[in-house]
This record gives sequence, C-alpha cells and structure tokens, in this order.
Amino acid sequence: MTDAWEASVEAKIQGAVQRGEFDDLPGMGKPIPGRGAPYDESWWIKSFLEREALPSDLLLPTSLQLRRRVEQVPDEVRDLPTEQSVRDFVAQLNAQIVAWLRNPDGPRVVVRPVNADGVVRRWRAERARPEVTMTVIEPAAARASSGRPRRGWWQRWRRRRG
Repeated sequence: MTDAWEASVEAKIQGAVQRGEFDDLPGMGKPIPGRGAPYDESWWIKSFLEREALPSDLLLPTSLQLRRRVEQVPDEVRDLPTEQSVRDFVAQLNAQIVAWLRNPDGPRVVVRPVNADGVVRRWRAERARPEVTMTVIEPAAARASSGRPRRGWWQRWRRRRG
C-alpha cells in the first residue's frame, strides 16, 4: 500500500510540474536561508518572531517579562495625559504582578507591585520640568565670552590641591 501511495503522490507532483504550477514561486533561484549555518533547535521560533515583527521578549518567562515591564514604567507613563491614566496603567500592571505572585511559574525572580504614588510623583516632576534646549557654543566663542582663558581640569585640580 505504501508503494501505491508514494506513486500516486509522485504522479500528482509530476502533473503539477508539467502544468507549471511550481513556476515563479517566491524565492525561486535563491539560496535556501540558513543553509550552511549551524543547527539551531529554535530556528522556527526565531524566524516566526522576525517574520511577524514580534518582540523577542515574548520568549521570556512571565516573571522576567513583568520585571522588564516594571523597569520600563517611567518610559511608558511619560506621555500619558492625566494622573488617572497613569494610575490606571500602574493598577493594570500591578494586577498582572499579583496574579503571577498567586500562581508563579518559571524562574523565581523578585517582582513586586509598583508604588502608584511614586510613579505619579515622578510623572508630575517630569511634567513640571521645563524642556531644556541645547545650544552648541564653539569653544573659542565660549572663551571670548568669559573674558579669561579656560583652564584644563588638571590645572583646576592642582590649584585646589596646592
């Protein structure tokens, strides 16, 4: 039975080749990607993440994902419009952390809920800080504006020590 099945499959493939169904396939005439590279057991996961433009953080255990999100909280809340939206963001993250703490899986990594008041305090401070614009001053122009020659750090250090 196996020989009959293989013959049937081979006949269908040959018929498709004769009809030209395999002509103009994507990648035709190009080398096979990854050929000659050392074998990697998770090649298909990596290619899927790359093809779908997904972050590699998805491969991390839940505890490490949560810890990374806690580290990114200041950047995540920076552009939120209101204090309530900041508190909602932190509450949602804390709910995920508490759910993991109740039923931990993966490596035991210390992950604690985020202090919402501290995040709001930092968010307010960043909003109150005026935006600093950097202007480039040429060194010669800076010396001319100060009226005295500029000393190097080592001369200032020697003067303080001596």
